[in-house]
Amino acid sequence: MTGFTRVAGQHDSVGWIWEIRSVNGKGLDLRVRLPYGYEALEAIVRDVAGKILKRGSVSVSLTVNRAGAESAYRVNRELLERLLALSGELKDEKRLSNEPARLDTLLTVRGVVEASEGDDDPKEAEERQKSMAVSLREALEALLGVRQAEGARLEAILRERLNELDGLCNDADSAASLRTEAIRERLAQQVQDLLDMSPALSEERLAQEVAVLAVKADIREELDRLKSHIEGARGLLDEGVAVGRKLDFLCQEFNREANTLCSKSGDIELTRIGLAMKAAVDQFREQALNVE
Repeated sequence: MTGFTRVAGQHDSVGWIWEIRSVNGKGLDLRVRLPYGYEALEAIVRDVAGKILKRGSVSVSLTVNRAGAESAYRVNRELLERLLALSGELKDEKRLSNEPARLDTLLTVRGVVEASEGDDDPKEAEERQKSMAVSLREALEALLGVRQAEGARLEAILRERLNELDGLCNDADSAASLRTEAIRERLAQQVQDLLDMSPALSEERLAQEVAVLAVKADIREELDRLKSHIEGARGLLDEGVAVGRKLDFLCQEFNREANTLCSKSGDIELTRIGLAMKAAVDQFREQALNVE
């Protein structure tokens, strides 16, 4: 979800530049920075960005300049008078020093000194805003293109991790500890250990303990769910749309099944496979966080 785009535009004597930066984020966190007098564009920025982007921490900034004309400024006297009055009130309450508020300090307050666009024709200003909105869409679509190119590279990595997980599932499925005879021998030994510790154990209680041991020894259910999640993740990658949140959820499921498999492991080989699964899941999650 990382990327940067810069698009310039011009309408008569007014030029502008849109700059958009994007980094990873769980949702769409949009920060907009506009020059004074162009605040009305923020609603347009948020609307268009929300339709094009789904995730990421995105910063949008606009720079405006007038070619061949000197910048003009005016003082917002109403705001300046309010600040002076507030300064006097705070001074009376002894919350400020005895020195009066300096004019040069008050002039630095946002909104006191405003850039003047001169005597712009309202119709002309409206046409310029429409042109700016077109440039904005171009910049956002360019950013989307950059992110899609990154997504194509990430897809290859994610598929490699899924193939690795699939192979580890097959390894676990064929591990010696899962063979019927091996499970039977291990259960028989565990039952004998129970009888040695509690010779008077009732048949009913013994049956219950055997059932519990059998459930703990069988990891086929976890493997089936893992394989199902792998196919689900592949299906999401095939969709070619924003699937980052769904992949986040599948990562949690991958990790849960891998943890359960490790807890049920009855030998070193199966434990090794389970740990390798957990490592592959962590690598998959790291890359999935970059997906929109």
